[in-house]
Amino acid sequence: MSQDGRMASDYRLYGDLAGWWPVISPPEEYADEARDLAAALDSAVPPAREVLDLGSGGGHVALHLKPGRTLTLVDLSGEMLAVSRRLNPECAHIRGDMRTIRLGRVFDAVLAHDAVDYMTTEADLRQVVETAFAHCRPGGIALFVPDHIADAFRPVSGGGGGTDGSGRQASFREWTWDPDPADDWVQAEYEFVLRAADGTVQVVREEHRLGAFSRAAWLRLLADAGFEPGPGRAAPPEADGGRTRGHLFTGRRPAR
Repeated sequence: MSQDGRMASDYRLYGDLAGWWPVISPPEEYADEARDLAAALDSAVPPAREVLDLGSGGGHVALHLKPGRTLTLVDLSGEMLAVSRRLNPECAHIRGDMRTIRLGRVFDAVLAHDAVDYMTTEADLRQVVETAFAHCRPGGIALFVPDHIADAFRPVSGGGGGTDGSGRQASFREWTWDPDPADDWVQAEYEFVLRAADGTVQVVREEHRLGAFSRAAWLRLLADAGFEPGPGRAAPPEADGGRTRGHLFTGRRPAR
């Protein structure tokens, strides 16, 4: 939950606009980032084959990770899960809150991709890390991929979009800035232009609050939960336009 009391699923992008997600952010744009994540999963000993994806959204990352793996996808938005089920029918889909869900089993790896950005307080982020630890087998790994960290944040703008076979078209612009560097969140302002197959157009504007925690806070929360923090990866400099890889934090659950 963000500091203004909104859950990620309260935003229109993940509610009544969810069906537009594959057009707004086409699945093929996630291939390069998923390749990096697959390499991290394969680096586990033994390689991670059963993966829990927390905040799986429309399933675009899962699409590229699922070959050779069994994925369980969890998201708070029922509308986004419906999108993912069409893309990933062989995966298990479960509606739940990444902060509090408990499935009663463990996995080789737990992934929390950019949905973790909607944790805007350290208390919420701590809960997500604890959820990952609870579902990670001894010796398994957890991967966290936030778009923003406080240490490296700078205002950024970008955009994108695509089309689908039905004739729909979508484009978006994004402006992300920090209203108050003293807190743990930044603001993303979106403008979506959605053209339906019949030619009708709607323009939707929406503001999202996204977490931006320091690297030190991430490493502390991982250690507090019981993980052995790994080296991770810093995101490349953000550029105008196109999809950029997020920052990567890794944690290994001790074998004993």
